[in-house]
Amino acid sequence: MKIENLICHRMPERSFFYKGHQFPVCARCTGIYLSLITMPLLKILNLKFTTLIVVGIILLIPMIIDGTTQLLGKRESTNNLRLITGFFGGIGTIMVALSVKLILWGI
Repeated sequence: MKIENLICHRMPERSFFYKGHQFPVCARCTGIYLSLITMPLLKILNLKFTTLIVVGIILLIPMIIDGTTQLLGKRESTNNLRLITGFFGGIGTIMVALSVKLILWGI
């Protein structure tokens, strides 16, 4: 296993290409990494624990459904759908992580 595969599987059929060059991560990971730009905004909003955890879980659901139905062979997802669900799933992950931080450290 290559070290870069620990970050993302980088399957060509699940990745975007620009001018013939494959993105360094797949479409879903591209969305997840793009969602990191929302972290400062979420911190500034200073949302309460219940809002963070509930909205975070809701934002994760589409990515979980998309990935699971594809994994089970029920359907094949598209790169655009992977990007969108990855983006919102990434925001959801950040929100859940911030709520865990509130539980553990109360900060």
